[in-house]
Amino acid sequence: MFKKGLVLLFMMIFLFALVACGGEDSAEKTGGTDDVTDDAPAEETESEEESSGDGGTVEIFSWWTGAGEEDGLLALIDLFEEKHPDIEVENAAVAGGAGTNAKAVLAARMQGNDPPSTFQVHGGAELNESWVAADMMEPLNDFYEEYDLMDKFPQELIDLVSKDGNIYSVPVNIHRGNVMFYNKAVFEEHGIEEPTTLDEFVEVLGQLQDAGVTPLALGDKEAWTATQIFENLLLATLGPDDYRALWSGEVGFDDDRVREAAEYFEKILGYVNEDHASRNWQDASQLVGEGEAAMTNMGDWAKGYFSNDLELETNVDFGYFPFPGTTEDFMVITDTFGLPKGIENPDTVKEFLNVLASVEGQDAFNPLKGSIPARVDADPSKYDEYGTDTMEDFQNSNLAPSLAHGSAASEGFLTKANQEVNIFVTQKNIDQFIKKLQAVAGDL
Repeated sequence: MFKKGLVLLFMMIFLFALVACGGEDSAEKTGGTDDVTDDAPAEETESEEESSGDGGTVEIFSWWTGAGEEDGLLALIDLFEEKHPDIEVENAAVAGGAGTNAKAVLAARMQGNDPPSTFQVHGGAELNESWVAADMMEPLNDFYEEYDLMDKFPQELIDLVSKDGNIYSVPVNIHRGNVMFYNKAVFEEHGIEEPTTLDEFVEVLGQLQDAGVTPLALGDKEAWTATQIFENLLLATLGPDDYRALWSGEVGFDDDRVREAAEYFEKILGYVNEDHASRNWQDASQLVGEGEAAMTNMGDWAKGYFSNDLELETNVDFGYFPFPGTTEDFMVITDTFGLPKGIENPDTVKEFLNVLASVEGQDAFNPLKGSIPARVDADPSKYDEYGTDTMEDFQNSNLAPSLAHGSAASEGFLTKANQEVNIFVTQKNIDQFIKKLQAVAGDL
């Protein structure tokens, strides 16, 4: 039975073409590192105590190879090597495919009983329904207790990296998926206020279109970008509790509020750029940055793209607001690292996880990555205005797992959902869309 499940697992992983917050947000450089804080876990003040391990090697597997994300990873590695000079670090990042290539390599290695020391994985279903379900990860409950981490992350985030009462990975960052970025000059020229409800959003889209402006930039050359819009509409119509219940099967896709989300989706798609199918998310963001479109819905790796690639200033050239209808919610995308079963040096790997989990580690990584720290007690002074606003929202919002980025549902369901969203964008047949989602719900 286990072998059969494992085969299905790896088939799903090889089919999985998830584009998430690693890989494409490749130029997110916004800051530096910080100093050690008193309440960071296991951060000894004496260097000889910090490096009192048994040496050895830690292989860190990820898809962080682009500018910004790679800089963040290297800063984290530098910090670890400073604290543990007797431990050798092997950066086993795999480039290409926005993480797809890395996941294929990882699947082959795990299947071949050759796991890396630790590897990047999104919290939620990507972790729990793949590697944890296949019994390939060690629980980290004792690690969390030893380093006093239980109150350093929101409980909802800990739940996202837990299954059947055990914790299986350590979050290093947070990206937000329910963000609208907009061109400040376009909004000011046409007297547009930031919409907070879905009806206001549709009204604003119409105003912009009547003014001769492309209201919403979309680049759905890869289907996940449109899926991200739909997941935010589901969050808006269902609310955070029933949105989560949708992925557990407690709420069905025949629910009237799912249909309501699809109806809004159809309306919104009438206001996107005509060439959306030939563009990726960066291309769509560029339309906004250059004033050719008013706004776009994208994860906040787009903030790094605006700031670094397009050299635009936050709250001067571009602004941001929560996806309408989700002002009290936070669509979470989190990169995490865990402890695979069968590795030779679990204690050494825990030393790396400890640095990754610390305030110092998270504040070294995230300003360069363009994300915010997963810890609730990180230093806000290390982050720009967008970062501090997002940190505050993260701590005071209802957290929801992203479908488009692998946290809410299984990879099998996500692959089929992306396909159905892609068809809907083209055909806009609500009845067919709902029926198809109901049909694939068995993969949840």
